[in-house]
Amino acid sequence: MTTPEAAREVPRQNRPPQGQYHQLHGLGPTARPAKVRLRTLLRVASVACGIQFGWALQLSLLTPYVQELGIPHKFASIIWLCGPLSGLFVQPLAGHYSDRCTSRFGRRRPFILVGAASIVVAVLIIGFAADIGRLLGDRGESKMRAVVVFVIGFWVLDVANNMTQGPCRALLADLTGKDHRRTRVANAYFSLMMAIGNILGYATGAYSNWYKIFPFTVTSACAVNCANLKAAFIIDIIFIIATTFISLSAAHEQPLTSLDSSGEERPGSSEHETFLWELFGTLKYLPGTVWVILLVTALTWIGWFPFLLFDTDWMGREIYGGEPNDGKNYSRGVRMGSFGLMLNSLVLGITSVLLEKLCRKWGAGFTWGLSNILLALLFVGMLIITAIKSSMDLGSRLPPDGIVIASVLAFTFLGVPLAVSCFILSQFTGTIPFLLNYMNE
Repeated sequence: MTTPEAAREVPRQNRPPQGQYHQLHGLGPTARPAKVRLRTLLRVASVACGIQFGWALQLSLLTPYVQELGIPHKFASIIWLCGPLSGLFVQPLAGHYSDRCTSRFGRRRPFILVGAASIVVAVLIIGFAADIGRLLGDRGESKMRAVVVFVIGFWVLDVANNMTQGPCRALLADLTGKDHRRTRVANAYFSLMMAIGNILGYATGAYSNWYKIFPFTVTSACAVNCANLKAAFIIDIIFIIATTFISLSAAHEQPLTSLDSSGEERPGSSEHETFLWELFGTLKYLPGTVWVILLVTALTWIGWFPFLLFDTDWMGREIYGGEPNDGKNYSRGVRMGSFGLMLNSLVLGITSVLLEKLCRKWGAGFTWGLSNILLALLFVGMLIITAIKSSMDLGSRLPPDGIVIASVLAFTFLGVPLAVSCFILSQFTGTIPFLLNYMNE
């Protein structure tokens, strides 16, 4: 994060052209930029829909799929370590280098294009992991080569997701400039597109007959559940290509110049160390209020990540009483979990639209605290549902409707605290000082 003093020292040639600036890093001149049409902002934000479509498939289907490939349940979460790690390093690095990119296509669009292309490649690797593993020598129940291929594709996908989202948000900030109202509108569009992508992605994961629409997905190495996953990712590829084209064709960036009239050189690779020092060194300058915010955020996401990684797996195992590769109950539970996550995304989208009014009425801090209380109550409710279901002797029968409805409702209402956790800081703050001012209102 760039400090206010560092922002004032940014050389003129590194500033965005025609009054545009990168609000997230505090770069840019003080001139008021020309307003960009809201329709253009909506088109630019559309790439978030394609990205989130694939992310929804990843969250709902890949934890069950890795277990079907043979990875034990207790090791499944290790594969997901790439998400937080790439978020910690890839997004700041992508933002740092996109700020200084001198491509003739602009600063942000090359990163968005490369990230989207990487997503397509990663999705192909994941979807065809079982077939690639068989080509490499997998036979019978042993699918270790497919597991290796899957893990490579999975980590590439996480890196590509983080590489794409940061420059997309930065591009919206460039286009809105210092118009804080349009910045909030752009963030709302981005959040709306993410919600739509989630809804479509989870709806795709909840459908069980994609293999009939794409019959070529069923192979000797890839049975029905695997073929459904493969077909869903093929749809994701079409979606990400379409939304990326819509987004990149809507934005018109002007490239930065390497030299200004004074002949000063633009930043080079030597600034990489300075960037890392700013990233970690700034922590010692944060006031106590910010540390409280960071601590609450960390504790909140410690609670969120087990749910996000094992939500559909929980539905398949604990509610439907199934096991991967053992009967149909588990796959039914996974699809019902995907349906619950679709409803979750619908509530998330509605909540995101209402957040600004709620924060104005109650204050951001109170809204955030209330959402965390609701989060805790819903998690406790899921524990109670699990205990009640475990006390029943159902054998291989499906769970009672009441248990299923209660589980789906828990998934649904978790969309409210998830919306607050994900979007409240990004929608109402651009820098730490703005955050402090807003939280103290």
